[in-house]
Amino acid sequence: MNVLLVYPKYPETFWSFKYALKFVSKKAAFPPLGLLTVAALLPISWNKRLLDLNVSKWKDKDLDGIDMVMISAMLIQEASVEEIIQRCQARGVKIVVGGPLFTISGEEQLDDRIDHYILDEGEVTIPQFLADLEKGTPRRVYTSPERPDLSRTPRPRWELISFKNYATLPVQYSRGCPFNCDFCDIAILNGRVPRTKGSEQMLAEMEILYERGWRGGVFIVDDNFIGHKKQVKHLLNALREWNQVRRHPFHFITEASLNLADDDELLKLMAEANFSQVFLGIETPNEGSLTECNKVQNAERDLEASILKIQRAGLEVLGGFIVGFDNDPPSIFEQQIRFIQRIGVVTAMVGLLHAVPRTPLYLRLKEQGRILMGSTGNNTDGTLNFIPKMDNQVLIDGYRQIIDTIYNPRQYYERIKTFLKGYQPNLKGQRLSVRDIRAFAKSLVILGIFAKERSYYWRLLTVTLIKYRRSFPQAISCAIYGYHFRRVLKKVKLTPPGPTPREAS
Repeated sequence: MNVLLVYPKYPETFWSFKYALKFVSKKAAFPPLGLLTVAALLPISWNKRLLDLNVSKWKDKDLDGIDMVMISAMLIQEASVEEIIQRCQARGVKIVVGGPLFTISGEEQLDDRIDHYILDEGEVTIPQFLADLEKGTPRRVYTSPERPDLSRTPRPRWELISFKNYATLPVQYSRGCPFNCDFCDIAILNGRVPRTKGSEQMLAEMEILYERGWRGGVFIVDDNFIGHKKQVKHLLNALREWNQVRRHPFHFITEASLNLADDDELLKLMAEANFSQVFLGIETPNEGSLTECNKVQNAERDLEASILKIQRAGLEVLGGFIVGFDNDPPSIFEQQIRFIQRIGVVTAMVGLLHAVPRTPLYLRLKEQGRILMGSTGNNTDGTLNFIPKMDNQVLIDGYRQIIDTIYNPRQYYERIKTFLKGYQPNLKGQRLSVRDIRAFAKSLVILGIFAKERSYYWRLLTVTLIKYRRSFPQAISCAIYGYHFRRVLKKVKLTPPGPTPREAS
């Protein structure tokens, strides 16, 4: 069996880092961990090739001799998926799909052009598909409510990609999140009870990356890395020792919940294990909106103090923010701007609330007759897929006010300085690589000479060298990211949602 595993292309988004990647001469931020793991679940005798459309262009010859194309995708990649399906259909190649895009859509939205759907968690449904395929009786849809033990998860087939194309490598430690925010699909995809790999299993995966020559950032892509605090502390102790023995070849990035700030031991262990950044769903400073969306881990706490505590521990906070909740007051836009500037979260992804299929939010809005369209999977593309309580145009204009303000060079560079003031860097093994030197040189030219914000860039460099010399790499990275964010957000076309069927009639 000759199989082509295809990873669809991402559009230009906040998290694509397209314009920042040019500074480090990389083609994509991360390789497709899901497909690399799927490849490891397939029979050894099969011939496998991986095509990541984010690093390679599709060629007609890519389908020569291929018996089956396997696609894994997220909602945001739907447009690219359509192109892949059309190409495969034109050549008569069987199509097998899986991943969040298809799992969250459910069996009610099957596409006649797709031969097989392998939904839910692959450790369960892929072996079922393979067994039926061998018997010559494969079903069209494979689904299972089982939440498998992650000891069953094989090591990704890293040999199918070239590390040189990517800025950061991903690994997975756990699945699931103990919280149940009503706009989030994590509980649907991976459950409420966090499951983890063992520490030895994780260290074995790290060792493979190390032996294959990787040095730099490793993104632990968990839904909530600290979902099972007791287990994660065991891992962090082991990871700290592993990293120390090898002179800190990796630094780690992950996603967590804001209750990280409540556990001093956990913060200390993450810093000692060489974690550099953590993404947190901060969402909103408005208490009523936090209660509305069941964000219990953020409600009734001093958000600012929690975020500053995490950054003082040496972890740069990347923050997600949302506007469009029913409980948002008219002042929410100014409130978000002031809050984001005050806490110094440089990478602040502000999006419009989006109702993802099957989430509690989607079901509630559907029952109220407020759903207008499916989700694009991108809450920064300016689309609303439901009727908000706030006037449509007021919400759209307010959202534009936020992103235009916080990514304006003056406010953005001020936020970098606020971050540096409260940040205590403790990253170990931070060495200047050839890639880092090239990125800095390019920033001197692009940001220091040609960009409109060049005066802010030079002032940042000066202040950093005088006051925050140990944070100089972080300051340069923030400046480069800002360049990317401004390029992406400039292309966002904000339009109110169309009329409901009732209004149209």
